[in-house]
Amino acid sequence: MLLEMFGHQPELVATLVEEAYAAGAEPIVRLRDMTVQRALLRGGTAEKWAFEAENDAALLRGVQAYIGIRANENSFETSDATTEQTVLYSKHYSGPVHGKIRVPHTRWVVLRYPTPAMAQASKMSMEAFEDYYFNVCTLDYAKMSRAMDALVTRLNAADKVHILGKGTDLTFSIKGLPAIKCDGRINIPDGEVFTAPVRDSVNGVITYNTPSLHMGTQFDHIRLTFRDGRITEVDGSDAARLNTIFNTDEGARYVGEFAFGVNPYITEPMLDTLFDEKIAGSFHFTPGHCYDECDNGNKSDLHWDLVCIQRPEYGGGEIWLDGELIRKDGLFVPADLHCLNPEALK
Repeated sequence: MLLEMFGHQPELVATLVEEAYAAGAEPIVRLRDMTVQRALLRGGTAEKWAFEAENDAALLRGVQAYIGIRANENSFETSDATTEQTVLYSKHYSGPVHGKIRVPHTRWVVLRYPTPAMAQASKMSMEAFEDYYFNVCTLDYAKMSRAMDALVTRLNAADKVHILGKGTDLTFSIKGLPAIKCDGRINIPDGEVFTAPVRDSVNGVITYNTPSLHMGTQFDHIRLTFRDGRITEVDGSDAARLNTIFNTDEGARYVGEFAFGVNPYITEPMLDTLFDEKIAGSFHFTPGHCYDECDNGNKSDLHWDLVCIQRPEYGGGEIWLDGELIRKDGLFVPADLHCLNPEALK
């Protein structure tokens, strides 16, 4: 078992090591520090990252499970690494190691551990954030899983999706692509149902109203225009840097995932994708690599979960499946999906 820790929480790591031994596992530990990671990013070459990837890929192929914990003290620690430097890391290390080996071929779980930085991003005291964190992470996942079944059934039978909202008018097909429940078995916190668009079917425009932190840099008001599946126009708080990211490879300009966020306890963004993509009343539409469980053929070293919240205070919006209104202003409309609305899940 490989335990990878980002942050300084030695007591937590030691406790997990003891629990691993008690369960009969042989733990291997990798401790990562984001100040060190910043220095590595700022000087790293393609050859350096490829060498590290080769070694870590061999390690991941040799273990049966992976636990990843993120407890960063400063979410912006790597913000002054250039886009070109972070793209090198994604292309030659993160994509090959995590995207192509860890996610599809190991038993894995990734979770956040509460830190003052996360409390600050949530605009909460540390005590209030800890209470919030445990509510979010320990909800009744079995109940959520049962509630997700009706949405899975509808998505598996659907063809055309139409999303409308402020700055958004987007159409695509999901025909033949399976819907997958994310119900607390891998990511913690969890709470989404995802599928993927037919790769070349996406047309229109989408405006994301949730800020996103990518490799230490915050992006706001991202607006993407699609034609036959491909991102043709990019706008946002740093359009030049965004274009560099979407030029990582050809697949970075196509979409690998479409998902509904349904965690009733996550209501506001906090610049942490693992939380933000589960926001109740949200969806995410993800440029980059698809998942093996829902393979639409798009391959990329990028997988960027960009989130749009459709609750009224965020401008509202609608999602239609084959001409039927499924969700309006963040709430599911058909009776069989009411069980996924926040008050039913709490």
